[in-house]
Amino acid sequence: MGKKGILLVNLGTPDSPEVADVRRYLDQFLMDERVIDIPAFNRTLLVKGIIVPFRSPKTSKLYKEIWDENGSPLLYFSKIQAAMVQQKLGDDYHVELAMRYQRPSIPAALERMKSALVESVHVVPLFPQYASASTGSVIQNVMEIVGKWPTIPPVSFVNSFHDNKLMIETFADNARKYHPENYDQILFSFHGLPERQLIKCDHSGQHCLKKENCCASLTDVNKFCYSAQCHDTARLIAAELDIPAEKYSVCFQSRLGKEPWVQPYTSEVLKELAAQGKKRLLVFCPAFVADCLETLYEVSVEYHEEFKALGGEQVQLVASLNDHPKWIEAMVELSKN
Repeated sequence: MGKKGILLVNLGTPDSPEVADVRRYLDQFLMDERVIDIPAFNRTLLVKGIIVPFRSPKTSKLYKEIWDENGSPLLYFSKIQAAMVQQKLGDDYHVELAMRYQRPSIPAALERMKSALVESVHVVPLFPQYASASTGSVIQNVMEIVGKWPTIPPVSFVNSFHDNKLMIETFADNARKYHPENYDQILFSFHGLPERQLIKCDHSGQHCLKKENCCASLTDVNKFCYSAQCHDTARLIAAELDIPAEKYSVCFQSRLGKEPWVQPYTSEVLKELAAQGKKRLLVFCPAFVADCLETLYEVSVEYHEEFKALGGEQVQLVASLNDHPKWIEAMVELSKN
């Protein structure tokens, strides 16, 4: 029998922090119909006419702040993760790493799997919480590519792993070195999404943003809701660390544009906590499995400086999952299921 193919997919990163490469990355990313889910003509005008030309030089400067001798931290840790998963799974598996945007690409990774004569393809989108703009986009892209093959092998997907026990334990392990009990408040800052995308995922049409505390717990109605899964992840990590409910806050970062995104916004929470006299904040970013621009710069630099300007003292980032042994174990489990 042939090997079982495992495709690990993260979001993506520019080939370099230079403006041209950042422009190429942003263009591919933001032109995805699931990322900016508006009519194609409007999306093209917005992305190619406004966002990419103006945002690329600014984003290039930010990437240069986190780029190091290993290149992109996201790609660096992703390569380590894939290599360690391959080592743990052994010769019965063929592991490929891909990025939804830019390189290594999904089409190239799938082509290598086809050439290796794998007997099946199991896709693990590396996004703990399901969102149409991330996991959904990966699933659609893989199906479009494999659907054109003359012979389609068995294909399976991991939909989400927001409550994965080993992942929760890894975040808790990474936090313990900072002694969470010594901080005034714990923040779980997740990547944001437009509210309209959450509403679209409510197939009942009666729950999302209509029921009070609609994301407070997972139900049959909101089980695929990104925000509800984020709240569940935060609750589980807090429970693992014995953090009481009043000691932690769930918030959302990386807002783009002026329309309503899922709330509360991390920046607004920083203002509220500073006004309450809070001085030291410990911040988790559990939407990411590897440190990247959103963790290493947006939280560690921008939010830290913002909070200090408001009268606070410290915003301390909890490292992402990266190459933690327990997280590698979790990836192996996800690859087998």
